[in-house]
Amino acid sequence: MTRDELATICRNYLESFATGDADLVASFVADGFINEHTAALGSGCEGKDEYRRRLPNFMASMPGLRYEVEQQVVDLTTSTVANAYTLHAHVNDRDCAVRGLLRIQIDPSTGLIINRTDYWDSKVFLAQAGLE
Repeated sequence: MTRDELATICRNYLESFATGDADLVASFVADGFINEHTAALGSGCEGKDEYRRRLPNFMASMPGLRYEVEQQVVDLTTSTVANAYTLHAHVNDRDCAVRGLLRIQIDPSTGLIINRTDYWDSKVFLAQAGLE
């Protein structure tokens, strides 16, 4: 896969969250998908089915969820894209904008995401959402 193809898969995946369609979001990931979070509030999981099961609750907890991709850096040797982003949502009648970095690895033979590791500051989110 080319740099542009890998970057486009990631952009399309991140844009799919704004639709609120869990099936669409899950369609981007492989069966053996690994979802990792480094933030204290994050909750990782393994497998497409488990990821799909969790998506509706996650999206419901983040009304107006959308990812604004700021920059992408593509590593062709590992088919990995580092996506600097700002997550936007409306929580507790407050607009939240939390910056983070999402490292996404893609299986070049299928174009499906096999691993994502999300780095974001959960304390910033709690403060913006009025939850601390």
